[in-house]
Amino acid sequence: MIDKLEMFVALANERHFGRAAERCGVTQPTLSAAIKQLEESLGVQLVRRGSRFQGLTPEGARALDWAQRIVGDARTMKAELRATREGLSGNLRLAVVPTALAMVDRLTRPLLDRHAGLQVTVYSRTSAEIRAMIDGLEADAGITYLDNEPLGRLTRVPLYEERYLLLTHAGSDIAGRDGITWAEAASRPLCLLTPDMQNRRILNQHMADAGAEAAPRLASNSVLVLAAHVRAGGWDTILPHATAELFAGDGRLVALPVVEPDAAHLMGLVAEPREPHSPVLAALISAAERIGRKAGLG
Repeated sequence: MIDKLEMFVALANERHFGRAAERCGVTQPTLSAAIKQLEESLGVQLVRRGSRFQGLTPEGARALDWAQRIVGDARTMKAELRATREGLSGNLRLAVVPTALAMVDRLTRPLLDRHAGLQVTVYSRTSAEIRAMIDGLEADAGITYLDNEPLGRLTRVPLYEERYLLLTHAGSDIAGRDGITWAEAASRPLCLLTPDMQNRRILNQHMADAGAEAAPRLASNSVLVLAAHVRAGGWDTILPHATAELFAGDGRLVALPVVEPDAAHLMGLVAEPREPHSPVLAALISAAERIGRKAGLG
């Protein structure tokens, strides 16, 4: 039954029989047969069928909630039993908003140094995608904003406060300044993250509160693309302090505090509230709590 529920969850996530079969490591006919057997076992139709996947039935949507819980609990049980035999091991899947990628090593390196059998996979995702991945059992945890948009029932652990710096070329006309206001920043030749990123919505709001509006001619979902354009000259961008300072370290870029106001937003670890957590996730949460306490947020 568990393997069939795993396939059902994969199908709901992928919304495509072929991709779901590939994710589960089976053939498409095997996956289709498993879903049909699951439907017969439960006595309801779960999937709308046609020439391709057409979505879940109302019964399928309700069954998905149960399937995610059961599969999640089964995975946690297996991980806990494996940990008693082998120590902390397996693959930790962490989904992170792009603006927090520069600090991920503060969480992952201590765990990797301490547990030789542990592997970590880091995905760069939007805040909405992080929630969907955790709900769909595609990620064990995420790092995202805690105080700006709803997070539902997710477990949350504060990590640090995100503050903002304008990144400009060392040869630009403002490179020697001590700071820049949000209103002034909005008038600069900006390249920013795409509007689907929560960071971009935060920046837009701070500029609007200052009576200004940015009109970036270039947008990307990659901070690397933004920094590369600034380094080439003629562009500025606004990034969280940890990310901006990472790029400003080569001497060709300068980071200026964005003020009036000196804004800050809370960043943290989020995870499924289901307990008990797997040993790997429990270790990650403990590491996040230690970081938060050091930052005065615990």
